[in-house]
Amino acid sequence: MTLVEGTRSRLTVGLIPAAGVAASAFLLFAVERDLAGYVTLAVSLLVAFFVDRDLWRSLLLIGAGLVIISTISVAADISYPNMALMGTVLTLAVVVPFVLERRVFGRRTIVFPIRTGQRWTRLEKLYLPMVLVLGWTILPTYFITSGSYRNWPAIHSFDEVARLFVGVNAVGIWDELFFICIVFALLRRHFPLWQANLLQAAIFSSFLWELGYQSWGPLLTVPFALLQGWIFSRTKSLTYVVCVHLLFDLVVFLVLVHAHNRAWLNVFVY
Repeated sequence: MTLVEGTRSRLTVGLIPAAGVAASAFLLFAVERDLAGYVTLAVSLLVAFFVDRDLWRSLLLIGAGLVIISTISVAADISYPNMALMGTVLTLAVVVPFVLERRVFGRRTIVFPIRTGQRWTRLEKLYLPMVLVLGWTILPTYFITSGSYRNWPAIHSFDEVARLFVGVNAVGIWDELFFICIVFALLRRHFPLWQANLLQAAIFSSFLWELGYQSWGPLLTVPFALLQGWIFSRTKSLTYVVCVHLLFDLVVFLVLVHAHNRAWLNVFVY
């Protein structure tokens, strides 16, 4: 067997534990079967240990983040105590893999490229307003006709609206930090773009399902996750993917406010 053939063989075998980690996220978040999720994760890491030690380190970092997140419910809840708890746990899910990789494994795969020194292209600039148009076109129909807006608490007072705005944007930024800069980047270390992107999208969408994007939500969240991974692979810019995400989430916020208060922001078609 040649060196190239051996590398391809390891990549193929390595997909098994990587897919297992993605499956564990589906079990933990989408269907909320914690025991099955933890067992699947443990078995996947054990297989990775014997297949490829470097892959095992990467999957271990992803698994550490998933386990930390799984300690709480990520269903939408904008009460002050839950926002504080969720903020703490999600922060740890980013910090722990980052510190472990730098301090224990001596690697620098996880980075957060805010200033790349590269100017955004004309197409990248044009895509930003397109995100708003696409969100305005699609999201009202999804949230309101599917009833998924009810997965978010009813908001009527200024304080509730303000907390929803903070929560939606904070989670949106965190999504890119964890799923793109950690999960996708670690998977990309070992797999071709399309494989790493499919795996991160499966994990990303499982989380978003528990958060509230249910019913036919995956028809939106899976393409969005894939597109964010692809964009990051091209731009290498956390700033850009965060801008895209926050523009999309701005429409999410406005639609949720309207859905719970139909006389407010009555500018949507659905």
